[in-house]
Amino acid sequence: MTASLPVQPLSPLDGRYRAAVAPLADYLSEAGLNRARVEVEVEWLIALTDRALFGTSPLADADKARLRGLYRDFGQAEIDWLAEKEAVTRHDVKAVEYLVRDRLSALGLDAIAELTHFACTSEDINSASYALTVKRAVERVWLPALQDVIAKLRELAVEHADAAMLSRTHGQPATPSTMGKELAVFAWRLERVVTRIEGSEYLAKFSGATGTWSAHLAAEPDADWPRIAREYIEGLGIDFNILTTQIESHDWQVELYDHVRHAGGILHNLATDIWTYISLGYFAQIPVAGATGSSTMPHKINPIRFENAEANLELSGALLGSLSQTLVTSRLQRDLTDSTTQRNIGVAFGHSLLALDNLRRGLTEISLSRDVLLADLDTNWEVLGEAIQTVIRAEVVAGRSTIQDPYALLKELTRGHRVGAAELAAFVQGLEIGDAAKQRLLALTPATYVGLAETLAK
Repeated sequence: MTASLPVQPLSPLDGRYRAAVAPLADYLSEAGLNRARVEVEVEWLIALTDRALFGTSPLADADKARLRGLYRDFGQAEIDWLAEKEAVTRHDVKAVEYLVRDRLSALGLDAIAELTHFACTSEDINSASYALTVKRAVERVWLPALQDVIAKLRELAVEHADAAMLSRTHGQPATPSTMGKELAVFAWRLERVVTRIEGSEYLAKFSGATGTWSAHLAAEPDADWPRIAREYIEGLGIDFNILTTQIESHDWQVELYDHVRHAGGILHNLATDIWTYISLGYFAQIPVAGATGSSTMPHKINPIRFENAEANLELSGALLGSLSQTLVTSRLQRDLTDSTTQRNIGVAFGHSLLALDNLRRGLTEISLSRDVLLADLDTNWEVLGEAIQTVIRAEVVAGRSTIQDPYALLKELTRGHRVGAAELAAFVQGLEIGDAAKQRLLALTPATYVGLAETLAK
């Protein structure tokens, strides 16, 4: 038998690709979640004492600062403590409660120990913690990475705004565009989705065992617990969901993940299009010193950045789709299927972030081959057929031509075979149309037949 390997990461996100996705671990790892749980527990203690509930008094600023140090200075000692405690409790949130109680004793704040986790169900802590960690991961890590890709697309769109290229609708030669305009389309599409993501809600509930504040009212019937909960949750910088079961319903997560998946679909389209442009020779890849394209073919520079992005976007999309599909359902007032599911939020965003990193780098490692674009255009003069038949139609309407069915006329000339510049010029010369229109058509080339593409790109 082969000897077992030393302990190794099972996921490539924690192994091969760790450096690219490490910033997400501050928020979407188990440790990141536990730090947020400590934050939620501590801030709830402060919120209760600030309101002098149950005969307490507001804590001194120095005591608040020391309490907040429990999550601000959260580190390996706390991670190890929680792992050891959870091995006994078999309950992650209860372990966090015990950690806070333990630290309260060390800080000399035993008098308020019973307010730790006061009237909370685990989901009160978890919903707020997930809202905090996902919001921070999206706003501080994932969205900036997406914005970097968009910024690079905008830069390339302007740089190549005038670079005429043959379009390929259905993979066939079609009305020319410019490379800049085609890249601008992706930036435009992504910016629309970004607007929706930036407007996302990050909802938490804080209403007890089945969302009714029953225990709260039993302890203090005269307190306005929904107002207290709302002020507390919104004070954390997240949004409040007043009407829930035991769990926050996760609809905000479904909405967010669907938007992120939508962005991933657009990015996947970008990756496959750039890959195709490279295969057509439109883009040349800039060699990286020391890099190997193929283990056997020395000439190759493989478009691995875009292939890697494509694969990781597919993995991310599959996970985000599963999250969206499963998180909307919880049996009756609560089941725990969401607990395991939500532990994969970081994996879904990790594959997406890895794809963004590859796209950003890939877009800096390509160079537009304008000579290839022009050569391609020059062998496809038949794409001017659209312009010619459209001009004829306008001339017929204006009374300067009596040509019947100009579309059929151009179809017979161009469909299924190549037509050169000389043939098209001779054809236009023989048309019964006004002289001004004839001269406009004779002046056209595939490289100049790009409409407003340059303006649109800019």
